[in-house]
Amino acid sequence: MSEHLILLAPSANRVYAGEATELAAAELAISAPFVRDVAPRTVAGVDYLAFQADQLDDEQLQALARQSAVLALFGVQDELLRPVELPDCLNLSDDLVTIPKYPGKTNEQFTRLLMNVTLASVEHEPTAPLAVLDPLAGRGTTLLVAWMLGHHGYGVEGDAKSVEQMSAYLKTWLRRKRVKHTAEMTPVRREGKSIGKRFDATLKDQQLELTVFTGDTRQSQYLYGKKKFDAIVTDAPYGVVHGAHQTSDVRGVAGKRDRSPAGLLGEALPVWASQLKTGGALGLSWNTHGLTREDLSAMMEANGLTPKHGPDWLRFGHRVDSSIHRDLMVAVKREENR
Repeated sequence: MSEHLILLAPSANRVYAGEATELAAAELAISAPFVRDVAPRTVAGVDYLAFQADQLDDEQLQALARQSAVLALFGVQDELLRPVELPDCLNLSDDLVTIPKYPGKTNEQFTRLLMNVTLASVEHEPTAPLAVLDPLAGRGTTLLVAWMLGHHGYGVEGDAKSVEQMSAYLKTWLRRKRVKHTAEMTPVRREGKSIGKRFDATLKDQQLELTVFTGDTRQSQYLYGKKKFDAIVTDAPYGVVHGAHQTSDVRGVAGKRDRSPAGLLGEALPVWASQLKTGGALGLSWNTHGLTREDLSAMMEANGLTPKHGPDWLRFGHRVDSSIHRDLMVAVKREENR
């Protein structure tokens, strides 16, 4: 077993950067189980993430390359750092998710971290590409991360304008990158009535799908019918307003906005759980100022989901601003809980 060092990519978000090393360490420990003794390490004034591992094979190098904050990998030999080439694991270039800038956007590095630890928790035998649902899709950062990592992305979003903005951006990006694709927005009708729109895009070469319905997340099962998903990855409303409106707005009773995470999750979790395959995983980030970890864990269990526990799962909490302390939880749908 030998020591390796990961040089972490600088975070574009100043607040997130202060917590990046701790978050990356927890992500690595969970999504790369072949590593040992993960810990921060400073060499010549430069911060790294150190770990112990046996000789790394191709699959393990792929897992390291998928880490949300990795910039470069080095092996330590005779007190010298020797670069280790990492494979290109991205299906699409990462500017797909770094270009969009708007109030309320979740840091794409954190979105990728949440995706990684959720997919690492899937317990059935998945066959790539996986089907990933974001039932609070906003402008599609999570879905674009899924595409970038080579998986199908599906979503539901209550704010039709957000879906239109995502559609316009994605069409422009695909055209400029000269990626063969189809993309269109179409009306959705049920029982002869118009209930909203859907955006569908397909990467022709990879046959990867991306679909987003406009509508209430609590109607997600109604919109997708019998379709089941390998993973659900989403960022719950923080209970605060970003700019003129809240991203991932959810229409509640009489069309009023519902910004209560506990209230929304109480109604939405049963729907989301019903859409997971047995062995599938639900990864959720949320503001702990509005809902405690203990209460969220109890809600997960009440809906047939088993939260992941252990020291590494308690290392993701971090401050976003004075009103938001963000954490994440991943829970698995097991057969006996159906």
